[in-house]
Parts: sequence; structure tokens; C-alpha cells
Amino acid sequence: MRKIAVLLLAMAGQFTAFSQPVPSIVGRGKQIDPYHYSVVKNAMFSKAAVSSAHPLASMVGAAIMQEGGNAFDAAIATQLTLAVVYPGAGNLGGGGFLLGRKSNGELIGIDYREAAPAKASRDMYLDKNGNPQLNLSQTGHLASGIPGTVAGLFATLPYAKLPFARLVQPAIDLAEKGFVIGEREASSLNSTRESFVKYSTRTPAFVKEGKWKAGDTLIQKDLAATLRRMQKDGAPGFYEGETAKLIVEEMQRGNGIISLDDLKNYTAKLRSPLEFDYRGHRIISFAPPSSGGVIIAQLLKIMEKYPLKEYGFQTPKTVQLMIEAERRAYADRAEHLGDPDFYKVPVKTMLSDAYLAQRMSDYVPDKAGVSAAVKPGMIKESEETTHLSVVDAAGNMVAVTTTLNGGYGSRTVVGGAGFLLNNEMDDFSAKPGVPNMYGALGGEANAIVPGKRMLSSMTPTLVLKNNKPYLVIGTPGGTTIPTSVFQGIVNVIDFNMNADDAINKPKFHHQWQPDEVDVEKSFDPETKKQLQAMGYKIVERNGIGRTEAIRLLPNGKRETAADKRGDDSVAGF
Repeated sequence: MRKIAVLLLAMAGQFTAFSQPVPSIVGRGKQIDPYHYSVVKNAMFSKAAVSSAHPLASMVGAAIMQEGGNAFDAAIATQLTLAVVYPGAGNLGGGGFLLGRKSNGELIGIDYREAAPAKASRDMYLDKNGNPQLNLSQTGHLASGIPGTVAGLFATLPYAKLPFARLVQPAIDLAEKGFVIGEREASSLNSTRESFVKYSTRTPAFVKEGKWKAGDTLIQKDLAATLRRMQKDGAPGFYEGETAKLIVEEMQRGNGIISLDDLKNYTAKLRSPLEFDYRGHRIISFAPPSSGGVIIAQLLKIMEKYPLKEYGFQTPKTVQLMIEAERRAYADRAEHLGDPDFYKVPVKTMLSDAYLAQRMSDYVPDKAGVSAAVKPGMIKESEETTHLSVVDAAGNMVAVTTTLNGGYGSRTVVGGAGFLLNNEMDDFSAKPGVPNMYGALGGEANAIVPGKRMLSSMTPTLVLKNNKPYLVIGTPGGTTIPTSVFQGIVNVIDFNMNADDAINKPKFHHQWQPDEVDVEKSFDPETKKQLQAMGYKIVERNGIGRTEAIRLLPNGKRETAADKRGDDSVAGF
């Protein structure tokens, strides 16, 4: 992997302050009406398309491209809008990964994962007896890593065409004047009310007298002010000045450890994307500190040796093979994956044919493996995340996955700034062998070190067919992210599904530990029964992930699909 280049953001002169008033596309009688909108689950577009977790965010992204912006402009504007309209996972106080492919074939990987503050330490979540205090890594001020999202937005700007002031304006309007919330959002805000009060030192906009209900308008004046500071001053409008001061004051009131220096010194980084072939397609995904790209590369490389199409979609034979590959990939994740700036991650070895053949050498068809007997390979060298997929008229492709980690992150809203902080410190290994909130285990590779980025499952992925754009895909879902993307790709390539079926068919997931197979309630009962007969422990659960996909057809159309498991929605033209 080539040496990482650090993006010097605003100092590199990529941001120009905008003094002219920016025309609004959001509001009553405007192009996008935030008081009357609907969910669109799938559509065919001829030029440009967006699929994201909220209708207003997708509509903003599409409108920006209609105004002359490209897929990178749309990705910035859509993320900013999600920070307003989808507070459970859209964010300014979290982090993420952007994977892009320009129409000229240039690949771009931007890592804006959160990082451990300077005062963080290896055993910061252990009590005097060495027991992990996971409440501290999962809720409240101490759970937050240094936010990376805003740095990521400005690191994307050099690839965009429009000024940042225009890209942020829809989000400002939605925060300042409000938008109507749906039933899911109302229910979610009501169920989290107690946590907002407990873990925030100032009452946030999410808390009101009485209960939220569908049709209510959510107004976020503090968040609008924060966005305006970014509009005026660029990245320093968040990492320095008034907003940084508000973050540090919030930390001081709640015994957090993020400092002014932590904020000022944070940078987004360029990472070389991970590339490999699968059945004549070129797969491009994200490299560490994401575990996702490595996991789907391992899984697909293993699958390539087997005739999945002949086995059939979600037959016991197909599902069992996929489960056993997942078991081995997640065992490797726990041992070998971490931030490559701090730990030598053996990616080349993990993806070699010889290594993968050795990992599957003890695979027995029709018999459940046992995780206790499957160790990590020997090598000598959140579910509240959100994803958006974008394709523009020129063929630029962008996949972005961002996160606060758990739903509403740490549940801490920065007083006076109006945005939620992440609880991403829980994605480090608080103690080797102790599972995090998603049941994932980790070791020394993912131990806490100041400035280090915690291991992630986020898996923004692009697929080329005949060296041309074919598929943009990604999902939230914590540790289920790589397996959901894996299944989506297999559904398209091996089982010839359209984008809508590929992401909405029932899903399953296995992650080595705990040794059980999660299946959605709509999963085929006969396959489930046969898996149980083989010795698998099957656990039924609600929806796995919320995948967004765009498939480019030979006639140039953009087949665009949003997951049925939420209020996800598509837009385009």
C-alpha cells in the first residue's frame, strides 16, 4: 500500500469563504418541501442517482447534481443533510469512509474515522480489578473519539465542483426552519429521551415537553449555527473557534477528554482502496482501518472456488458454505486487523490464495463448524451507521459510510452546538477477548493508543464490469456490514438479481463469536431447519442492515434501490 498522504484541508486553500447569500432549494414552495415528502424505494434514472437513509437527504443530493454538481458534491450535501434529518446515525460528530471512482478511472479513498484523544490510554475502561466498564465506552462523554466527519467533507471538496457554501445551505435551512418527522423518527426520539437527558449537560432539541409524534416539526437552531460557522470558515469553523470551544466545554462538564489540540490536529487521510477480482468483475472496497474490505475480499475469494449459481440462492448448501467462510474471516478480524498507522496489518497474506485455501481446509459440507475450534490464521508478519450511494451523469461513482457507532452515538449532544458525539471508543478492544456492543472481539492490533483510529466494519464498495461502472453498494449494521455487502454482491453477480431484490432478500450473518447464525424473520424456514439439523444455533432477529445500491445497466440507466428495512429512499433524474 502506498504511503498515506495527509490532506491538509483548509490550509491547502481548497475552501473559499462565501460572502454572497446562497439561494435556497429547501422550504415551502421550493424545489424540496421538508413538510411534505415521501419515501421512494426504487426507481430507474437516466443520468444521476442517490440512495440514502432519508428521502430529504437523497432529494438534496439529486438536486445538487441537477444544479451542476457531480457525485462528490452530492455526497457532501447528502451527508450534511443526514446530519440534520437522520440524527440517529447521520452526523457531524462521528466519522466515516468515502470511496470514489472518477469517470477517468482514478480511485479515491478518504479515511475520516474518529481517533483516540491524546489523553486516551490502553486500560482507560478497566476498573481497579481489571474488569471492563463498558458503560463508559458506550455512553456519555468518555465514549467519544475525536470527530472526523467534517474533515472528511472538506477532504472531499477538491473532487467536487460547487462551493461548500452551496452544498451546506440545504442542511442549514432544514436545521433552522425544521422538517416534518415520520413515525419511525418520532418513536426513536421518544425511546431515547431519557438517555439524551442523562448524558447531555444541556437540554438538546431532541427533548421536548410531551412525546414526539409523526407530523411534528423538528427544529435545531444550535445545529444550524454550527453549520453556518462551517459555511463561513470551512473546517476551522468546526475544529477551531466557537464550535471547538463548545465541544471542549461539553467535555469538561461531563468528564470527557477531547481537547482543543485534539480537534485542531485531526486530519482526514487518503488510503489506497483494496482491489480484487470476482468472477470477471473488479471489486473495489476500503482498506484498514476498515475491516470490511478485507473481510469481503476473503469471503468472495473463497466463494470463487465454488459453483454458487449451481448450488442455488439461499439453499442449505450455499448458506452453510457462506457461514463457514464468515466464521473464518471474523476470527481473522479479531486477531489481525487494526489501524495500519499503528499496527502492521498483513493484508497481502490474508488475501493470498494459499492462505485462504489453508483457512478452508477443515471445512466439512453439511456439518456445522465450531468457533471454539476455529482459531485466527497463523500469520508471521455500529449498528447505527448510515450509507449513501451516488452515481452522476458522467459516471463518477461514490460510496460513503459514516457512523456515530450506536444509535445516537454516545447520546451526548454538544451544548450550544446541537450535534451528537459518537461512542466510537467502544470499537477499540477495551480488553483483549472482551466483546464490544456488537459482540465483536479484538486483540492487541486494535488496542487503544492516543491518535489511533479504531477498527471499523464499514464497507463502502464499488464494482466494475468490463472495466465500466456497474454497482455502488454499502450498508450500516455494525459487524453485520461486511456480510450484508457480501450477500448483496453475490446476489447480483451469482444469482443475477436486480438491485432491489439483491438488497431486500432475507439476510443472515455469522461473526465467529458468539457462535450463532443470525437470520431475519423472513428467512426461508426449510433452509433454517436444515441448518439446525447440521448443528447450527439459529437466532431470529429483526432487520439486518439498511443497504443502498445503484446498478448501472448496459443501456446507461441507473437502477437505484433503497432498503425496505427503514425510511431509506432514492432520488435522481
